[in-house]
Amino acid sequence: MANIALRNPQFKSIAIPASGVLSTVCTVTIDGTLRYTLIKNVQPSTTINFDIAELARDYIEIEYQSTYVPQTVTIVTELTNKDGLNGTGSDVGSATTITDKGFEAYGVFTEGVNPEVPFGRSKPTYLIPINETTSPDSFTILAPNNQTGKIPSITSLSGVIATSFTASDTSVTNVDGVVCNIKRIDCTKYGDGNRIIYINKYGAQQDLWFFLKETRNINRTNEGYKANTITYPSGGATYSIQDAPNKVFNTQAKQTHTFSSGYYPEFANQQFEELLLSEFIWWSTVKKGVGIVIPLKVKTSSVAFKTSVNDRLIEYTIEFEEAFDYINNIR
Repeated sequence: MANIALRNPQFKSIAIPASGVLSTVCTVTIDGTLRYTLIKNVQPSTTINFDIAELARDYIEIEYQSTYVPQTVTIVTELTNKDGLNGTGSDVGSATTITDKGFEAYGVFTEGVNPEVPFGRSKPTYLIPINETTSPDSFTILAPNNQTGKIPSITSLSGVIATSFTASDTSVTNVDGVVCNIKRIDCTKYGDGNRIIYINKYGAQQDLWFFLKETRNINRTNEGYKANTITYPSGGATYSIQDAPNKVFNTQAKQTHTFSSGYYPEFANQQFEELLLSEFIWWSTVKKGVGIVIPLKVKTSSVAFKTSVNDRLIEYTIEFEEAFDYINNIR
């Protein structure tokens, strides 16, 4: 079973013989339910391809998961050659059946066609970027002192899981013995830090901490019209100077938050890249003494990646926008 990245095209193919086949039927079954039947008329001595990625991705319902276990779908694709046009007639030869597990993941151009998670790395492995500055390559995350967390991984026997670490751990080992180092940061000068959670390149939730200051802004929008405020009591026309003729309506607002990352090592550039490219982002925060997780969008559209050679200290400032209107209008 392949672990396929559904943010990329995923082609399923079958060979067409020199004669006897006029069409191919492709069925796509997702989590045990037949969802799609696709039909193509074909030419002899060719290979026919069906892209199933967008079809299957519709069935991954991404939500914040406190378990940090990646959300996936099981996909069974069956390709059958037919001796009639438009999927009619009898089967020709044996059907090709392909079983995949679909992730909310993506490969980049240089990783080629039909990318699979974890993109060329051997399994088992953590579903986070590698720290390539060590030899051999290792895994490292940054977290504040006294904070717990979870790290997703793909294992040899248990599939996709998340491994927890305690508030004092400086490393964690998953069920396959793969180690991830935890570099602790003291961010008490600016509070407890801000935990941003995002779906990374591997289709898994990952934490990225912003250790320094936060600024908050609110942006308001509204509409207006000019009203007739004249009244006609006995004695003639009049109006109240407290009744505004320029009316305001449909007032709404969005809050934005700008976070400073603090100083990160150069290998963490990949994490900031994946944050920028993520389509699902949350902020773990506290409102009125209660911990909540709210959705965000990255408002910053461009980041110049820094290196220790060029910049010495690597720090990023990212602007986020709350992914909902400030005044509740959910109906």
